[in-house]
Amino acid sequence: MVREWQKFFDAHAERYEENGFTQYTAQEVEFILKLYPLPKGSSILDVGCGTGRHAIEFARRGYHVTGLDISPSMLEVGRRNAQLAGVEVEWLQADATEFTLGRKYDGAVCLCEGGVGLLEQGEEAEKHDASILENIARCLKPNAPFVMTALNGYSIIRQMKDEHIAEGRFDPSTMLANYVDEWDLPEGPTLMRIRERLFIPPEVTAMLSRSGFLVDNVYGGTAGHWGQRFLSLDEVEAMYICRKRPD
Repeated sequence: MVREWQKFFDAHAERYEENGFTQYTAQEVEFILKLYPLPKGSSILDVGCGTGRHAIEFARRGYHVTGLDISPSMLEVGRRNAQLAGVEVEWLQADATEFTLGRKYDGAVCLCEGGVGLLEQGEEAEKHDASILENIARCLKPNAPFVMTALNGYSIIRQMKDEHIAEGRFDPSTMLANYVDEWDLPEGPTLMRIRERLFIPPEVTAMLSRSGFLVDNVYGGTAGHWGQRFLSLDEVEAMYICRKRPD
């Protein structure tokens, strides 16, 4: 069965890189490599790679990259972009909650909500996100770095009001948000059904730890404003700086 998020990204693929938050790819890859200066020739797994903007930039810098995504249309854009850039990337279509790979990587990224937090109707948020993190951990060598950005629950919680609770948009007892939102996409305003469990950093850190990671730091992760600094309560994304726990 085709998942709703796959349908969305398939339809959005051709215009995805017109979104403003995609314009900082080179700076973002540079930031990651300063945190974890992997030698050229190292292998990197990009989970939820989308159109492969980070995967292609890592490949430009001499890394062997595998880009994994649920959307065949996003991957097709990635293949075209890699060809134009003159680099090779291995592209794999798979659900991040279910994939297995028969090899170990030197590092991994999961950026811009690349699977984490993208729930379908009836899915359990903790089980969904833990499955992704456990799958990534199994693909990494001991001490291999992993950098992830995910929605910052603090920011969304600070926007919620009692009337949202009364309307059923937000349940403070479960931290679940369920509402229709209008997204301003390059192709025009689009109504989206949002189903989110609002995780705050201590919860995500605990989930990462249970999945096999050591969390070194939590930074602000909003596109265009990455830095080794405290996470602001109002910014959209948090960044988790991790390493695979030694076996």
